[in-house]
Amino acid sequence: MTRQLAIQIGLVCLALACSGCNRKYGTAQLAPAPSKYGTAIVESSGGKQIAAAGTTLPQPVIVQVNDEQGNAVTGAAVQFGGPAGVVFDPQNGITDSSGQLSSNVSLGPQAGRYQISAATITKDKKVVEVKLEEIALGYQQILGRQLNDQYCSRCHDPESTPERVSNYDNLAVKPHPFTEGETLNKMSDEDLAAIIGHGGPALNKSPLMPPYGYTLSKTDIQALISYIRTVSDPPYRVPGIVYAQK
Repeated sequence: MTRQLAIQIGLVCLALACSGCNRKYGTAQLAPAPSKYGTAIVESSGGKQIAAAGTTLPQPVIVQVNDEQGNAVTGAAVQFGGPAGVVFDPQNGITDSSGQLSSNVSLGPQAGRYQISAATITKDKKVVEVKLEEIALGYQQILGRQLNDQYCSRCHDPESTPERVSNYDNLAVKPHPFTEGETLNKMSDEDLAAIIGHGGPALNKSPLMPPYGYTLSKTDIQALISYIRTVSDPPYRVPGIVYAQK
């Protein structure tokens, strides 16, 4: 059964709420029948989150069903779906008074990017969906994130948090956020290692980037590079590898 067909069967079951329909999409159970139908479904929040592989995302994924005028639709059926190993709680349901449905998402056991989706069914039984991407970190990337939080994010992350005040705006030369794939993806692992270990001047970059070669081990530097590659947006692709079209 194709993924699209599985979504459609699940949503039709939601729409009909028929006791005789025993098909499931993943482990989803039947939800109450929808009272209204939308024409579009959009992300409200929850995309591009980062969590350790096999754990629950920090924030729930929230989607909204809208009508043709862009108004929120209360009582529409929504079905969440994703790759094997991804768990949704709940996996389906009916939109609330704000036209939204939220789900807590646990990522699979493998590190990498997970594309999940949320779908709704229109009045004429057409399935429409929105896709979101989440990132699961393995052991090496988790170490890299810890090192980023300890040494890097104060300058490389322009957003301040209650736990950390960003120094980004005070720097004459703005550091690249680690998610800035348009720039960092063009740099080799060796170049990144040189800058981290020997500072910006190692590659004729800003001297405001200090050397961390006496602070971080080679293993630490490789973990930090692995983390940078994992959170890159757009995603990092290893040079020399041909990627099949989906």
